[in-house]
Amino acid sequence: MAGMLYIVSTPIGNLKDITLRAIEVLKSADLIAAEDTRHTKILTSHYGIDKPLTSYFEHNKVTKGDYLLKLLKEGKNVAIVSDAGTPGISDPGAHIIKLAIDNGIAVEQIPGPCALITALVLSGMPTDRFFFEGFLPVKPGARKNRLKEFLGIKQTVVLYESPHRLLKTLKAIHDIFGDIEIACCRELTKKFEETRRQKVSEAIEHFTRNKILGEFTLVFYPSKEEELKK
Repeated sequence: MAGMLYIVSTPIGNLKDITLRAIEVLKSADLIAAEDTRHTKILTSHYGIDKPLTSYFEHNKVTKGDYLLKLLKEGKNVAIVSDAGTPGISDPGAHIIKLAIDNGIAVEQIPGPCALITALVLSGMPTDRFFFEGFLPVKPGARKNRLKEFLGIKQTVVLYESPHRLLKTLKAIHDIFGDIEIACCRELTKKFEETRRQKVSEAIEHFTRNKILGEFTLVFYPSKEEELKK
């Protein structure tokens, strides 16, 4: 009988943000596949979870995915975790999930933290309809072209962004949409968590003057301000 692939959501910062069910599943799994085993070891050590860890990340997802599939077919239960939040959202977890489904392996998701939803709710922007882009293209031209596709849409847009590309992305947003409102959410649930809700020009000024630290989730409504207030 084949095993089960568990998709386990883990804290995006604060180690207390984990469910009892997630701890239970991690303790019962035969193997934990982690995006960064060193990072996950902090979590497992904190909760007394003594299970073998194996790396599963973007650059080994194909070969390691085949290895994990073999274990699942042999009846082993595998839990997959990302560095933070819910696996499968802008990370290699999506590959092993699809691989398991295509091979008739049972998949179970253990819900929990997700930076996307946390930032969306914190932003104060409309939440009834939203578009999640994940990470924008790295190249400036491709980045701007992708942002232009959001012109005129009447729904909130959520992006993930790294600290070293933050200013470039903010300037691109300003160039395309004008001086719209934006929420810049940084270090969510961590000690230095910060959410700045302001005009894009003000965000650019702030992050030009101050050192940019931490991972960001950006939330904005790419339409005119009067439409946002309707």
